[in-house]
Amino acid sequence: MAESKKVEEKKAEEKKEQEHETQKEVKKEAQKEIKKEKNDSIIDEKQHELDELNDRYKRVLAEFENFKKRSGKERETLYNSILGDIVGAFLPIVDNLENAVKAETKDTEYKKGVELVLKQFKDILKSKGVEEIVAVGETFDPSQHEAVSSIQDPEKGTQEIVQEYRKGYKIGNKVIRHSMVVVAN
Repeated sequence: MAESKKVEEKKAEEKKEQEHETQKEVKKEAQKEIKKEKNDSIIDEKQHELDELNDRYKRVLAEFENFKKRSGKERETLYNSILGDIVGAFLPIVDNLENAVKAETKDTEYKKGVELVLKQFKDILKSKGVEEIVAVGETFDPSQHEAVSSIQDPEKGTQEIVQEYRKGYKIGNKVIRHSMVVVAN
């Protein structure tokens, strides 16, 4: 019996050791799980920070692109405005040259010279994007034409321009100078 008691005690001791080892393993597994949860938590935090930074980066990039487009449009508008002001100052000279070409003269060489100067002015205006506003035969448009008088003519359509006193000019859609016109009916 003493032997069976020793065997039982040995088995009980082995069982305790196994339980102790099992508890150690369970503790290690629990610690591993806790570490993994902490790491996952840190990874989630870092991923969240990365997502926020990525979102902020995209917003800043979009803002910058919008700024470039806006400043490009502002530059173009300013350029056209300044060009319009400068061209507007030269338009009376073009008008006078056109009148000089229409005037009767015996000196043909003089007339050719005036025509060349007028052509040169018009070529420069065209190269800068300045266009004449078409008026005679068109329908009156208050954004491009300035009516100085009207006439009654049953042969003409309503609001049709029949005569132009002064030519109008525009750059793109911006009117530099309105056409002075006579409107029918």
